[in-house]
Amino acid sequence: MITKRTGISRILYATYYSLKGLRAAFKSEAAVRQEVFALLVLIPVTFLLEVTSVERILLVMSLLIVLITELLNTAVEKLCDHVSTDIHLLIGRAKDIASAAVFISLTLAGFTWVSILW
Repeated sequence: MITKRTGISRILYATYYSLKGLRAAFKSEAAVRQEVFALLVLIPVTFLLEVTSVERILLVMSLLIVLITELLNTAVEKLCDHVSTDIHLLIGRAKDIASAAVFISLTLAGFTWVSILW
């Protein structure tokens, strides 16, 4: 029987595994590296812009949504590749749908930045 962790121990282990996943995605996916680099550049830029606090939050959130979506897309791709490396209609469709989610998050971020800065 597996003993489930509780309290602060569970939080510490969850944090460890989350950081482990972020590190794995960063090492294996160029898109994740590009988006982290964009975050590292653009988040400080938001503090140089003459925008309200709410607008700054929206600008940063739109960037984080892109990274979140990319991480989920990476997870779907890794799982699909583990299940089968053969060309399969449903696996291809799952990967395409996850990729579409990234595209929509990028569109949202672009729209947010253009709308606020224009």
